[in-house]
Amino acid sequence: MRKRIHFIGIGGIGMSGIAQISLKKGYEVSGSDINESENTKKLIKLGADIYIGHSRDHIRNKDLVIYSSAIKSSNCELEEAFRQKIPVVKRAQFLASLMDKQVVIAISGAHGKTTTSSLAAHLLTEASLSPTIAVGGVVGNISNNAQLGLGRYFVAEADESDGTFLFYKPNYSIITNIDCEHIDYYKTFEGIKIAFKKFILNTHRDGCVFWCFDDQEIHNVVKEIDRRNISFGLNVKADIFASNIKLDFFTSQFDVFYKNKFMQRFRLNMPGKHNISNSLAVIGLGLELRIDADLIKGAMESFLGVRRRFQIKYNQDDILIIDDYAHHPTEIRATIETARGFNKKRLLVVFQPHRYTRMKYLLEQFSKSFFNADYLFITNVYPAGEKKIKGVDAYNLYEILKSSKKPETKFADRSILISELLDIIQKGDLVLFLGAGDINKICDELVNKFKGKSKI
Repeated sequence: MRKRIHFIGIGGIGMSGIAQISLKKGYEVSGSDINESENTKKLIKLGADIYIGHSRDHIRNKDLVIYSSAIKSSNCELEEAFRQKIPVVKRAQFLASLMDKQVVIAISGAHGKTTTSSLAAHLLTEASLSPTIAVGGVVGNISNNAQLGLGRYFVAEADESDGTFLFYKPNYSIITNIDCEHIDYYKTFEGIKIAFKKFILNTHRDGCVFWCFDDQEIHNVVKEIDRRNISFGLNVKADIFASNIKLDFFTSQFDVFYKNKFMQRFRLNMPGKHNISNSLAVIGLGLELRIDADLIKGAMESFLGVRRRFQIKYNQDDILIIDDYAHHPTEIRATIETARGFNKKRLLVVFQPHRYTRMKYLLEQFSKSFFNADYLFITNVYPAGEKKIKGVDAYNLYEILKSSKKPETKFADRSILISELLDIIQKGDLVLFLGAGDINKICDELVNKFKGKSKI
């Protein structure tokens, strides 16, 4: 009899990915979520039984229950699974079990891990290594976030948000950066650094750790470990670094040096120095895996990016609309800097804060993240399942910024956001939507408004 697995919160990007892999491995899969989504629809087509809403009846006759970090202990399905003594595991625990006997490449970091893991997956695919893939975004080249490969490699995005990335025992690990994030879980920045040190130490002794030389916090962690490691970055002191960088609209060109020797000139169809840094980690990985240098170069150039990572949604009538997942102050600054490089007439930013806890702990940092924009719209917090924290709201950020000469800042409830934007957008503008919630729906709604017009 096939093993029957039930996923609570199956619509999440991480859960849906491992549910897909489970289906293709031959498991009988069911799952529940509070809302229908593109992910749940895809899983139905693949043969999963999907329930919208949670019920104790969904647990009947299951052999294993998997839940995401978004699921509260009071969830009725989780309670029923425990009552019936059905084995219950966290998403990352189950993902770790799928990695068994595979050569694991795990990518973590506060920022850039989805793009980096997607690029690594694309490289191994182009090298005919047929990797199994589980990442936190929709990879343009496969139009999916997961894939069951035929080879021995497993490329996984290692989410550090709840500490569960410590279940993984990678052969190769990549650390893009360490930042003050997820303080609601870790309590202190020191706690975050301790977790990353443990993650690095989980890397096999005969493997390799790739780390960003430009990030000082990683320096402080790496110097205390005894794993073989390779640094990457824009600093010439890194083991693998980029030089002679040329940024041109949506492309980046740069020379790559490895161990101070010129390798090749590379091209990415992605903008921003942060993406060059991400690609250097993957180039280093490719060299470590003895992939041909010309093939690595070709894979970098043929990578189509990740959905909601600086994704063009509209580029007509001299108006450019871009959607991006950036939701942390560091990410926001980097994304706005990249957008600023396009030299458009004005840069209009629409920001949806993500989680009340993030607003609470990082409010001051947020207030310093938008100065390169010309105009800023702030809308309601996307709670991501959190309860509202008294005294914490998106309006707090507006109150801090409203007196600033730049950017000119306005608070707009999402119900009127589209009309507010339509009143201000002009030819020559770049409109940048930022946030990890459902701000992309507002972006799509605006795009549809423009597509319905022949001209501004």
